[in-house]
Parts: sequence; structure tokens; C-alpha cells
Amino acid sequence: MTGVPASAAGGTGRPAPSGKLGAAAVNQASLWNIANILTMMRLVLVPAFVILLLQDGGHDPVWRAWAWAAFAVAMITDVFDGHLARQYNLVTDFGKIADPIADKAIMASGLICLSALGDLPWWVTGVILFRELGITLMRFWVIRHGVIPASRGGKMKTLAQGTAVGMYVLMLTGPLATLRWWVMAVAVVLTVVTGLDYVRQAVILRRKGLAAERAERAEAKAAAAGEPAGPSTGGSAGEPSR
Repeated sequence: MTGVPASAAGGTGRPAPSGKLGAAAVNQASLWNIANILTMMRLVLVPAFVILLLQDGGHDPVWRAWAWAAFAVAMITDVFDGHLARQYNLVTDFGKIADPIADKAIMASGLICLSALGDLPWWVTGVILFRELGITLMRFWVIRHGVIPASRGGKMKTLAQGTAVGMYVLMLTGPLATLRWWVMAVAVVLTVVTGLDYVRQAVILRRKGLAAERAERAEAKAAAAGEPAGPSTGGSAGEPSR
């Protein structure tokens, strides 16, 4: 999220006013836009969700239903804030940081609470959280070389995780209780498979980035050695030909 382009008009497509007033409008729109407000709402819903889930020992069906409602709203806002940010160019630096934090916070809180209540095996929570933490660290590892776009598998993983956790939050019985086990199994498999694929892509991206850096250093060293820097062919003035 960049926080500048169409935010100058507050995401409306109208030209921004000039001067200091225009700059203030840009700064305000870059943070206080609908996408960021939805992200903030999701952050607020995290403690509310935990409180509702753990009321009366965590096994009251009514409180669990309210907790499910809070979780469902959080998942829905996750879908809409990213879509709105891209659709109306409301991308901001705040959104880049807060959006993934909100996603992981609501999911992690649900998994940990369910395991603490004895409804979900701890190893399931451990696998999912280890994957999410590992991928976050991996992003920092390769961020200077580029960004790996979200894959269809990653989106399916998020959907499966959200659906499974939501089903576990509700106190289901009978066939639905069996179904939620299978949904969680699918979520775990997708979590592991997409995690391994992300590692593969990150390694490739880093190798390409390091190779490009070595090539640039070699060009700079050759230029410093006194090679003639004549006019480039096909490039703009001062741009080396390739």
C-alpha cells in the first residue's frame, strides 16, 4: 500500500485542491479511508472476540454464538478492506502493516483460545502459527528483492482456516461436528503446502535479486575502472545501454 496516488482525491477520482490544503487532504485520505477504517475495526474486534469466546468458562453456546458473529465480521472486513484499497487506490503504509497484523491476530487468538478450551488439538494451532510466523519472517528476508504476490492457494488457505475456526467456535454436534474436523484437516494441508511453495518462491526471488546486485556491482566496477562511457544506444541520455 503506497498511500499516495488516488488518495490525493480521497479515493473519489476528483482532483485534489492545491497548496497546503491539498497536501492536508492527501495526508488525511491516506490514513482515514474506508479500507483502513475496516482494518482498524478488525483490530478492535480481536479482544472483543476473545472476551466473548471465553465468557462463562468458554462453553456457553450463546456466548460462543456471539463470538462467532464477531469472528465472522472480522473475516468479512478482511475481504472488503483489501478489495476497496486496490479498487479505489486507497493503499497506505499503515494498511500494509496493520492489515496482516489484524489477519494474524484474529486467527491466532481463535486458534489459541480453542486449544486452551480443549476444543482443538494444540499441534494444529502450532502448525498454523508456525507457518504464519515463518512466512512473515520470510517476507522480511526477501523484501528488498521484491514481493511475492498472493497465490490462489494462499487465498484458499485463508478461506479454509477462517471457515474451520468459525465452525469450531460454534458448539456444533453430530454430522456438523464431524464436518468441521475435515474442514480443519483441509486447512492444515493447505497451510503446509502453500507455506512450502512460498519458501520455494522466496528462495528463487532472493537468488535472482542477489544475481542482479552482483551484475550491477560488476557494471559499476567496470565503469570505475575507466571504461569509455559513450552515448548509449536505445536508452535515454545518461542511461547505460543493456
